[in-house]
Amino acid sequence: MIELQQFLLFLLLPVAAASGWWFARRDWRSRCRVLPVDGPAFFRGLNYLLDEQPDKAIDVFLALAEVDGETAEIHLALGSLFRRRGEADRAIRIHQNLIARKTLSAEQRGFALFELGQDYMRAGLLDRAELLFRELAELGLQRERALRGLLDIYQQERDWDGCLEIAERLRPFCERAPDAEIAHYHCEVAEEARRRVDPDAARRALERAQAVDPLCVRATIIAGQMALADGERAAAVELFLRVAEQGARYVPEVLPGLMQALDELGRTDLIAVLETLAASRPSGPVVLALSEALRRERGPAAAAQTLTQYLAGNVDLAALERLLDLQAGAEPGADPYRAAVVHEVVRHLLTRQSAYQCDHCGFAARALHWQCPSCKRWGSVQPVQPERIPGDEVLREPRLA
Repeated sequence: MIELQQFLLFLLLPVAAASGWWFARRDWRSRCRVLPVDGPAFFRGLNYLLDEQPDKAIDVFLALAEVDGETAEIHLALGSLFRRRGEADRAIRIHQNLIARKTLSAEQRGFALFELGQDYMRAGLLDRAELLFRELAELGLQRERALRGLLDIYQQERDWDGCLEIAERLRPFCERAPDAEIAHYHCEVAEEARRRVDPDAARRALERAQAVDPLCVRATIIAGQMALADGERAAAVELFLRVAEQGARYVPEVLPGLMQALDELGRTDLIAVLETLAASRPSGPVVLALSEALRRERGPAAAAQTLTQYLAGNVDLAALERLLDLQAGAEPGADPYRAAVVHEVVRHLLTRQSAYQCDHCGFAARALHWQCPSCKRWGSVQPVQPERIPGDEVLREPRLA
């Protein structure tokens, strides 16, 4: 009897194995119907994304997305695609429905809340986005991304105290210390204090900026401007000259104030000061100011010589225009029509030239922005430097006595 039972069990083993395989296959198929992330349709959607065809990708993922907790990734992708396409309302609905499900893991919920915050930002609902990002940061879900979202919001709202708070909380996540950005936030506080005619608050903010970043050229520029406005001309000269040490490219920003302070102090060494600045880092505005000072004191020939020597190594349309003006006055027999044509061409080219450019994203501007409007980096927009002529092509002319 026992042998018969053993024999029957032996016969049933293949049946049990086959039934187990059948049920597992059926369960696998049912899962594939819910989340077919390895099927041809899914990969077709990915191909559309890679080909930058988000509309077609959305159609594919909509067909795949059945309302189930296991399809959270597809719903997250769909919401992101709708937001990128400018349909913030649809993105919000998708992410809100996803968050309402009780089957989400903590990680999935964190992703969904962050994406919803991004949707709110795109829709201009900054207060709602702020609440979500703060909740995520406190819960420890997507903390770095949530803090960066808060920083973006506070920058848009010009809430510099909020920026300072979040920047400090972001320090552990930064590869390099965000001292330069924090210094700019203090400078923004100083600028607002100046507009409120609160010089003491402005000075305190500038002191904090320089304490965080001793090389903050913006803080030095603002301090020099304040000193000049307060009649402290000697202090203004010292601060403006310090700009040349901290960031020589920004000397043109303080040049008018520097020349005004030197003039009001009655100093007669303007040419020497400008020559020193031009020697440390030649720039068009400095050379133009130097040529004008030379013209007044030593005559047009000295001014033309300085401009010619500068143009021999630098491509600068403003300097060329000034040199043409000087030559037109020095050559009474020259053809006036020809000179007018050349001047008009140079002026036209000048109107198309950008004075400032971001050294990170290439954004071009006619005015200085301390934060790039395009890539949002601080301190990356700088005055455009003239193109240098290669050393072996520089035209050299003997210096005049």
